[in-house]
Amino acid sequence: MSLSMYQASIPVFIHKLENLSKILDKTTAHADYKKIDPAVFISGRLAPDMYPLSRQVQIATDVVKGCAARLAGIELPSYEDNEITFPELQARIAKTINFLQSVSAAQIDGSEERTVTLKLHGKDAHFPGQAYLLNFVLPNFYFHITMVYAILRHNGLEIGKMDFLGNY
Repeated sequence: MSLSMYQASIPVFIHKLENLSKILDKTTAHADYKKIDPAVFISGRLAPDMYPLSRQVQIATDVVKGCAARLAGIELPSYEDNEITFPELQARIAKTINFLQSVSAAQIDGSEERTVTLKLHGKDAHFPGQAYLLNFVLPNFYFHITMVYAILRHNGLEIGKMDFLGNY
């Protein structure tokens, strides 16, 4: 049996976003226990020229909601990108999961050759649906959630690989 576009996208996105939410819960508990201002984590970054944790979460959710909408041929939800607290980041993740759950397999499957056009660095980039998912969306999604993990580990949160991978 072949892997469908839906199977390679929506369940993967939801699973990883649920893991991300659990990691942010652990961060909130850690900040409370250690009496650390949560803003330290939310504004945390590994290098001066990289995005902070809050923006990493925003981009991760943007990438997957955009993918689902573009592959399904439906309107792309717009978020304000104004989250500055853990509850706000959690609400964004939950809103994204809810959106992803609203997209059916019937809407995504068959989108392998659907042309997806994005503005990248001021130019139009055109992808067939499958290449968009596999070569653009998944690497970007994993990159940004990995950055959240790395920022938190760097700042002392005791999480491990299984927190990133989640339960199966």
